[in-house]
Amino acid sequence: MPHVAPKRWAQRALALLASLAVILAIAPAGPASAHGSVVDPASRNYGCWLRWGSDFQNPAMQQQDPMCWQAWQDNTNAMWNWNGLYRNGVGGNHQAAIPNGQLCSGGLTEGGRYRSMDTPGAWTMANLGSTFNIRLNDQARHGADYIRVYITRQGYNALTTPLGWNHLELVRTTPRYAPSDVYMIDNLGKGSRTGRHVIYTIWQASHMDQTFYFCSDVNFS
Repeated sequence: MPHVAPKRWAQRALALLASLAVILAIAPAGPASAHGSVVDPASRNYGCWLRWGSDFQNPAMQQQDPMCWQAWQDNTNAMWNWNGLYRNGVGGNHQAAIPNGQLCSGGLTEGGRYRSMDTPGAWTMANLGSTFNIRLNDQARHGADYIRVYITRQGYNALTTPLGWNHLELVRTTPRYAPSDVYMIDNLGKGSRTGRHVIYTIWQASHMDQTFYFCSDVNFS
């Protein structure tokens, strides 16, 4: 009588491989590990990933966090790849490369993956006092030629107006940072600003001509 166990084992192995292939095909991609983002106060897509990454199909998001809801509906990869919002080859000419109304998406970089970040509205805000710090995580330890921090001018309406360069005031340009996991920009001041604002951070990486762009929504008390 022929021995059939090896055949059955092979069939089971093929079935297992097929199941794994299906799982990998439908599971959302995890965040990329090559870059970074402003994590405090959280950039728009990092904040959406932080709050909803483990529950992104929850319909309650539509009422509780409507701007993240529209972002998740538009392109989930904008959140899974929260650390990949960058452009190459800008050469420091940020205003030439990034049109008004597209600052939060890095000029529709990565084929427009992050375009929902440009949508004005009631993004979840971080409450800040008269002085504050920015924490930028650099997972790949690229280093920084500089980091620039802008804040919107008093009177800008983030609920209705896509962000433009004319809405921003430069408040800090840092010196170089050696490659590290974290870069801190300390003791930034809000000036006379009150209420809802956007902090716009530009991180010029050192390893190549690669520039990252972050919008963080804040409330100055």
